[in-house]
Amino acid sequence: MARFLKDRSATKGQMPGSLILIGKQKMDHPVIRLMEYDEHELVERELSSIEEARESIASPGVSWVNIYGLHDLEVMKSVQEIYDLDHLFMEDIMNTDQRPKYEDGEHYDAFIMKMFNYDKEEKRISAEQFTLVLGENFVLTLQEQHGDVFNPVRDRIRQKKGRIRQKGNDYLAYALMDTVVDNYIYLIETMGIEIENLEKGLFSYPGKSLIQEIYKLKTEISYLRQSVRPVRDMVQQLLKSDHSLFQEKYQSYLKDLNDLVIQATDAIELYSNMISDHLNIYHTQVSNRVNEVMQVLTIFASIFIPLTFIAGIYGMNFEYIPELKFKYGYLVFWIVTILVAGGLVLYFRRKKWF
Repeated sequence: MARFLKDRSATKGQMPGSLILIGKQKMDHPVIRLMEYDEHELVERELSSIEEARESIASPGVSWVNIYGLHDLEVMKSVQEIYDLDHLFMEDIMNTDQRPKYEDGEHYDAFIMKMFNYDKEEKRISAEQFTLVLGENFVLTLQEQHGDVFNPVRDRIRQKKGRIRQKGNDYLAYALMDTVVDNYIYLIETMGIEIENLEKGLFSYPGKSLIQEIYKLKTEISYLRQSVRPVRDMVQQLLKSDHSLFQEKYQSYLKDLNDLVIQATDAIELYSNMISDHLNIYHTQVSNRVNEVMQVLTIFASIFIPLTFIAGIYGMNFEYIPELKFKYGYLVFWIVTILVAGGLVLYFRRKKWF
């Protein structure tokens, strides 16, 4: 399966809005968690079915339903019915290859983003699709699998840290998106350190392992850029929306989120250019090494060409070579050879060719 585009053969000829999972099933069965809270009380439990979440929509406080696992079609159909989601948007949720986007629904704001995990040993990014739906009385989130990205948000809710227990659904939605983008920054920083560390090996002898590492990081940066760049457009579109469910007083938070996304995309572009520069430097270093070897070989060849010429003349099988019977001919040959070779070496040194 191609990494940048997932297999869509199952959707060929299907009606728009059909609930077909595009991607791999990452859990055996869905898990549904509910958090209901206000400034004074908190209820947290795992639901046996999505139907139990129906009552939470009318909760006077904040209601956060989180679903792990997207493969169960019955659950997804119930989600569509309970939260009255558009059928085309449901198709986007099931498509785990969906480009990050913002959808301004009639009675909800919906966001699709990517969450990442980076394996430092394999130097490989794994992605998970994250969907957030903000309604007037609820926050619905859907993930492909269990993860700990939102544990800091849950801890803030449990421990009454910060403003989150005093705020509404829209502030919770902001906090979740902010956590996802913070994870982008952390991931980019981690990869950036590895990219910067490549400089140490670029100016020594560049081996095959170095070029393999450069290409790995270049692929991962491209994969990251593909998923993070649309988030900037998504947040800017949200800021311009006239029908968003985010209250006006949270505009400053959304602007801060926008700044954070811009910082992430700028950093990705910076490291993308840097890894391209590393690649060019690598090829330049390899070419320089080849040129150095060729220079040495050329110098040796230049020294031995006149000596070979002299040896060739006196190696001919003519009987009457003038110096053939000369008593000190062999000694004279070596003196001439040493003088010619030494003269060429001094000449090359003066020219600073080596």
